[in-house]
Amino acid sequence: GPAQQVAAPVSERVALSDRHTVVALAGVTGGGKSSLFNAIIGDGVAEVGVRRPITSQTQAAVWGESAATPLLDWLQVSRRHRVTDAGDGLDGLVLLDLPDFDSRVAANRAEADRILELADLFVWVTDPQKYADAVMHDEYIAARRGHADHTIVVLNHADALHGDGLATATDDLVRLLRADGLADPQVVATSATTGLGIPELRTRIA
Repeated sequence: GPAQQVAAPVSERVALSDRHTVVALAGVTGGGKSSLFNAIIGDGVAEVGVRRPITSQTQAAVWGESAATPLLDWLQVSRRHRVTDAGDGLDGLVLLDLPDFDSRVAANRAEADRILELADLFVWVTDPQKYADAVMHDEYIAARRGHADHTIVVLNHADALHGDGLATATDDLVRLLRADGLADPQVVATSATTGLGIPELRTRIA
């Protein structure tokens, strides 16, 4: 029974497209997922909340000639953006900007959890204030420790750290990720404001 529950959606997924990789940007409230989403795309597609997070629906950006319509229909993602002729080695990428998984709005958490069950690659987005958040580590990263090879962790808003602060925070985050069960954590420090780490993140996703 449990094996069939895993196998059925996998069969559906592969039948829809074997040319696309679904990458989920998931993370904490205020971590800057939508700003990061825009920075990776190179376009201001996602609305960015100044006073409060506003992403309540998953939105997608698709690279390449194929619009991945059947796959996005299956994922039930209606907000879509095409990235064509980018020349960046990301053809076939389906990048999803998820609602916050620690949102106070139950529907937002449920939507994030639903998409995370269907993604091919996890990009966990956190920031200097919340990188030790227990919900992220215990309920999400540690719970998916078996997918360590398909996991990237982003320390966003890294431009807020000065001096040795960035190295200290990154080292501490790596320590926590190892405690989560990730033997060789991939951590990328980014800033959607300054562009720090965006090329490296794009390369790792590619």
